[in-house]
Amino acid sequence: MAEPRADIRNIAIIAHVDHGKTTLVDGMLRQTDVFRSNQTVAERVLDSNDLERERGITILAKNTSIVYNDVTINIVDTPGHSDFGGEVERVVNMVDGVLLLVDAVEGPMPQTRFVLRQALQKGCQVVVVVNKVDRPAARPDFAVNATFDLFIDLGASDDQADFPVVFTKALVGRAGYTPTELEEDLRPLFDTILSHLPPPAVDPDGPTQLLVTTLDHSNYLGKIAIGRLSSGSLRAGQPITHIAAAGELIPAKVTKVFTFSNLQRFEQEVVMAGDIVAVAGVADVGIGDTLADPDDPRPLPPITVEEPTVRMTFGVNNSPFAGRDGKYLTSRQIRARLMKELESNVALRVEETDKAGEFVVSGRGELHLAILIETMRREGYEFSVSRPEVIFRDGPDGRLEPVEQLFLEVGNDYLGAVTEMLGRRRGRLQNIRYGEDGTVYVEYLAPTRGLLGFRQPFMTATRGTGIIHTLFHGYKPYAGEIDMAEHGSLVARESGDVSAYALQHLQQRGAFFIIPGEPVYAGQVVGQHIRDEELVINVCKTKTLTKVRSGPTAIVEALTTPRLMSLDESIEYLGSDELLEVTPHALRIRKKQLRHDVRQKAIKRAKKV
Repeated sequence: MAEPRADIRNIAIIAHVDHGKTTLVDGMLRQTDVFRSNQTVAERVLDSNDLERERGITILAKNTSIVYNDVTINIVDTPGHSDFGGEVERVVNMVDGVLLLVDAVEGPMPQTRFVLRQALQKGCQVVVVVNKVDRPAARPDFAVNATFDLFIDLGASDDQADFPVVFTKALVGRAGYTPTELEEDLRPLFDTILSHLPPPAVDPDGPTQLLVTTLDHSNYLGKIAIGRLSSGSLRAGQPITHIAAAGELIPAKVTKVFTFSNLQRFEQEVVMAGDIVAVAGVADVGIGDTLADPDDPRPLPPITVEEPTVRMTFGVNNSPFAGRDGKYLTSRQIRARLMKELESNVALRVEETDKAGEFVVSGRGELHLAILIETMRREGYEFSVSRPEVIFRDGPDGRLEPVEQLFLEVGNDYLGAVTEMLGRRRGRLQNIRYGEDGTVYVEYLAPTRGLLGFRQPFMTATRGTGIIHTLFHGYKPYAGEIDMAEHGSLVARESGDVSAYALQHLQQRGAFFIIPGEPVYAGQVVGQHIRDEELVINVCKTKTLTKVRSGPTAIVEALTTPRLMSLDESIEYLGSDELLEVTPHALRIRKKQLRHDVRQKAIKRAKKV
């Protein structure tokens, strides 16, 4: 018989990117004496991944817990970006309530809609936290009203829509029930969590049941399964049945069990139903599997996540510079790393192709795949990736394609240029609103394929002032051909070191991605042409200084500043006949076919057809 366990609350913190989730957790940890008074602690302590700190976003869901008034509050910090929605979709299976953070200036934003929908569909109770009420342009009343409207739009029940509101300044750890009267600490927030968010309903005497929602790994213990124990108990040495997602029953034995406290795992003799626990000893466990009682093995409903919408081809690097600085180069090593990623990245898919050393990797968006690429290169992998492309489906009325909800904030002066760009990309205007400060808020529905590579020209058209958010809307009938004129590339004719002398005479041809002295090879893309066509150039050309008045230093200083591409920009730039060479220390765009004469023959054949 299920009964509430009053000494525990399992909660997730959800919000749009940069609304303060991880900062709020910092304050909650500090005020419950997780850290010593003299301990030096980094900001956003749960963003432990280097990529998370650099980009300022949460990528992986994290577990921690605090104790307040003898009640253990297990906290899961979740990503705010929809590309990592797989993390949100699985962690809501562990919790009974959520804290929804909303910025007091911006109100609920596009990603707020996505994460809140996941929580409401699971039946979670919600506490709304209006953060950053000290900002000069804060509009807390607007934020609360807009959040209520969002609840209604998403079909919240009457009980869910009757949410309490707490106002906070997370950066300094203060909270209150009105925006103008904040306490000196977060006690109002803690009290609201205990009074409004329900304790887990568990069956302590029932058969063991645990749904695996996260995986971790230890060099000493191997694979570690993390989830909430729904019923029964678990102890070290206990025999269990591992129920795979496909239904297969596999006998196993628990070697160790842990609970989360503060920022660490602590080994326990026994854990009871309601706890969020980590279990070691089950070798082949996967996300969505159930750990159950051998005498009464009852599977829990498996975790389902939305299917991927974008794919890229990962392959062995076969460029002339292959093997120069990578540690893991072979198809076997790349395949093993991708298969390992599948164990914890539930929204990812990997398929092998007919070509040796090539794999089709599918994800939730360009950022989802870019984070995987960046992670692998930092681990020492060297490989190549193709241009992203969307995944089509077959529907009853023909071909279907993924469509995104696009939310834009642009200055009124740039609206015409942006509207024209989206019109060419089959975007359909859904809503438009004019702000008092001249900002225009626009909502579009646009095919995902029309938005691949859209961010860079959008930022150029808005002089870097535009803000863009996307949210997966669903699959819709194919919108037709999209007129996206491919950019032209400047391609190196021969291998060697880049010469400042050569660049000086080629500057008018376009923008370069290289600097003098950098090694290049024939077929490498060294810049973007001013015309929409390929141009092969010699960037290694040198000449003695006999008749040149200026010295080498003066030539370098006279060169236009090169456009040094980040990983995200490189992926956006890729053309259909190009690859991105990824190594631990370099990113190089190259033609799939390095030989210029072979490429020219292929172009001529295509024109004849």
